[in-house]
Amino acid sequence: MSEFLGSIWWLIVAIGVLVTFHEFGHYWVARRCGVKVLRFSVGFGKPLWTRRGKDGTEYVVAAIPLGGYVKMLDEREGDVPAQLVDQAFNRQSVWKRIAIVVAGPVANLILCVALFWAMFVVGRADYAPVVGHVTGIAASAGLRAGDTMLAVGDRATPTWSEAVLALIPAALDHADTPVRVRTAGGDEVTRQLRLSDLPASFDERRAVEVMGLTPRYMLVPALIGRVAPDTPAWGVLAEGDRITAIDGQPVASWDDIGPLVQTLGARGGATMIEVDRKGDRLALEIVPKRMKSAQTGQDYWGLGVQMARPPEPAKDAVLRYDPIAAVPAAVRESVHQAHELFAMIGRAFTGRVSVQNTVAGPITIARAANMSAQNGTAWFLQMLAMLSLSLGILNLLPIPILDGGHLLYYLIELVKGTPVSERAMAAGQYVGLALIAGLMGLAFYNDIMNNLVR
Repeated sequence: MSEFLGSIWWLIVAIGVLVTFHEFGHYWVARRCGVKVLRFSVGFGKPLWTRRGKDGTEYVVAAIPLGGYVKMLDEREGDVPAQLVDQAFNRQSVWKRIAIVVAGPVANLILCVALFWAMFVVGRADYAPVVGHVTGIAASAGLRAGDTMLAVGDRATPTWSEAVLALIPAALDHADTPVRVRTAGGDEVTRQLRLSDLPASFDERRAVEVMGLTPRYMLVPALIGRVAPDTPAWGVLAEGDRITAIDGQPVASWDDIGPLVQTLGARGGATMIEVDRKGDRLALEIVPKRMKSAQTGQDYWGLGVQMARPPEPAKDAVLRYDPIAAVPAAVRESVHQAHELFAMIGRAFTGRVSVQNTVAGPITIARAANMSAQNGTAWFLQMLAMLSLSLGILNLLPIPILDGGHLLYYLIELVKGTPVSERAMAAGQYVGLALIAGLMGLAFYNDIMNNLVR
C-alpha cells in the first residue's frame, strides 16, 4: 500500500474508532437518563448503511468518515409528540444534561486508558536509551557515548522514545534537568543538563539534537559505499571497506571520520587508515586533500569517500507490562500525557512554543497514523490513545459548539436558576464557529507548511 493510500486508510480507522467511542458515550448516558435517541451516526452525509434498533434508534454509517453525531429528541429542533415529551433532551434536569454532554469526552478518556493498557500488554518495540554521540550541552553535562539513560527528572526512561518525550518539554521550558544514567562501566550517576543554555529560539522538532544527544541506534556504520575517482582514497580504499581507525584513533561510526580527517589535514602529511576488508585487517597510507562541499560550497579536508546506505537498525528494547501491572501504568501514562497536553497548550498561548508545531491538521495526523501502523500494533495503539486523550480534553474547552461550550451554558444555568437565552446561545454558536474555523484554518496552514512546502 502506498504512503498516500495508507495514510488515508489509517486516518479513517483512527477517526472511526475515536468518534464511535465519543458518540457512544453520549448515547449510552442519554439512554440511561431516559432521553430518546433518534440517530447514532458515524460519519456525515449520505448513509451507506442503516439499521433501526428495537429501541427506535436509527444506526447509520455515512459516506464522509470525518466525524459523527448523536441526534436526540429535542423540542428546539422540531415537533415532539405529547406522549414523548418527557423523553426530550431539553426537558431533562440540568444535571442529566450535564451528564449526557460530559459523557462523550469521558468516553474518550476511558478509551485512552484502555488503549495505553493494550499498548503495554502487547509491548512496544523500541530502541534502548543508549547514547551514541554527544556534543554541546550534553557533553558539558558529562554524558558520554555508551551511557544508558535511566531517568529524566522523575520520569523513568526504559526506551529512547521515553527519554525523548521527557527531554523535549524540559527543553521547551529551558529548565535545567537531572538525567540519571548508567555508564558504560556500570556505575549509576546523575548528570545535570543545563537546558537553560539552549538558544532562546530553536527548532522544537530537533530539540534533542540541539542539546547535543545522538542515540546509539542512529550511528551510521563507517562503511564505504563509493570511492570518488581522482581523490586521495581512489585506488587505496574500496567499496565495502569498514574504517576501524584513523591515525590510531578508533572509529565507531561514520560521524567520527570527519573531525579526525580535518585534524589530520590541518597537520599535513600522510596518515594510516585501518580498515576491515571482508574480514582482513589492513593498514593503508593516505593523504587528505582540500575539497569543496557540493552542499555548502565550503572547503574542507576530505578523502573522497561516501558512506554506504545504512541498514534499518534493529529495535533492541521493548516497553511491556503484564496485564495486571499494565493497569496502573496505563492510568499513570494517561495522567502524565494529560498534564503534558495542558502544558503544551500553555506554552502555545504564552509564545514559548510555535503554534506551527502545536496544532496538527488532517495531513499530519494521517501521516502519523500511517507511520505508527507501519511500526506495529503497539505504536498505533499509543497514537490512538494520544488522539483520544486530545479529543476528550479539547472537547471540554468552553468553546460554544463543543461539548465544553454546552457544559458552560448548563453551569451558568445552575448559577442563574434559569436556562441561557436562545439569543445568547445563538451568539455563542457564531463565536464558536468562528473560533473552530480559525483553528481549522491554522491546522491546514500548518499541514501545508510542514508537509507540502519542503
